[in-house]
Amino acid sequence: MLDTALKILKPTTPEEVRALVAEAGAKARHIEVIGGGTKRGIGGMDPVDLVLSTQRLDRIVDYAPDELVLTVQPGVRLADIEALVAARGQMLAFEPPRWTRLLGARGEPTLGGVLAANLSGPRRIRAGAARDHFLGFEAVSGRGEVFKAGGKVVKNVTGYDLMKLMAGSWGTLAILTEVTIKVVPAPRTETTLMLFGLPDVRAAEAMGLAMNGPFEVSAAAHLPAFAAHARPLKAEMAVTALRLEGFEASVAARVDALALALKGYGRIDAVDRDHSRDFWSQVREVEAFAGDPRPLWRLSLPPAVGWRGPHGLPGDAIYDWAGGLAWLLTDEPEEKVRAVTRDLGGHALCLRGAPAFGGREGPLGALQDRVKAAFDPLGVLNPGRMDGGA
Repeated sequence: MLDTALKILKPTTPEEVRALVAEAGAKARHIEVIGGGTKRGIGGMDPVDLVLSTQRLDRIVDYAPDELVLTVQPGVRLADIEALVAARGQMLAFEPPRWTRLLGARGEPTLGGVLAANLSGPRRIRAGAARDHFLGFEAVSGRGEVFKAGGKVVKNVTGYDLMKLMAGSWGTLAILTEVTIKVVPAPRTETTLMLFGLPDVRAAEAMGLAMNGPFEVSAAAHLPAFAAHARPLKAEMAVTALRLEGFEASVAARVDALALALKGYGRIDAVDRDHSRDFWSQVREVEAFAGDPRPLWRLSLPPAVGWRGPHGLPGDAIYDWAGGLAWLLTDEPEEKVRAVTRDLGGHALCLRGAPAFGGREGPLGALQDRVKAAFDPLGVLNPGRMDGGA
């Protein structure tokens, strides 16, 4: 339960962060760590004594466009970073989502929050997850100690790959005070091919064919009729979408080749760049589910069987990542959702309506406990957030 009456502290330097954490440890206090605060409702939280926001750690430390490397403090707003790199014809390849409307949240997402939650959008199937573009960082552990890992070059392999550990730790291990990420050139153009009226199983087949061919598809999603009916498509039937990006001539050739390969799946339309961008923004932000009060699940599944998860759980679903990500609205019990997902070789995160992460169990749970003890033995940072509480 969030205590909105707690004062939010906003340190402006890494040293202030270190001092606050060290004092909390010495006085047996607990800290809720946030960036812009837009994901505060995800995950349980034991009682805390203060809230620490990284919003004022918002300095651009170094941007080397020729080297495709950007170093910033974690409180820099995601929108500002995207505008900065777009001005140089570059982008964040992992296409990070905001989810502000989906979660009914206020505030602006920060890069530190995106990396801490390892959030990735539709391009993940082509470019990898947020963690794959996370090159290095400086941080303060729950012990009140400053440490760093990685560097500013893509091939840095010195020591442990702690970036992969920090990405997705949801602020439970350390507070990031500086991050270095890889950026990439933005595509010159994009086209999205859309197939209409396919049932979920048939759509999964079409997306699999596209992903396994030489077409370099950068996004693949399936929206059943209820979701496709929303803006910007306003379609009357289910839509299966496949995005291709790059130079104009290359995109045109791959569009033709993919349309030929998919001719057995019925009607195919091509959507131009502007409409394509509007559509994938809708998919990235899960707009079809914004405002729906039912429990909201994010199921990560093997793409070939991704449709089986929602089919075993009555509710409404849409599919991203070629079927590897299923967004599900269902009133089914938490235990059933997790069991169905686990049996298919996946895992489930609940954004609202049930414990977010589930309990820690078995060898993986024991490993998580050891990692937490190594970085934050007193449980100072985000206590209970990933322990299955609500």
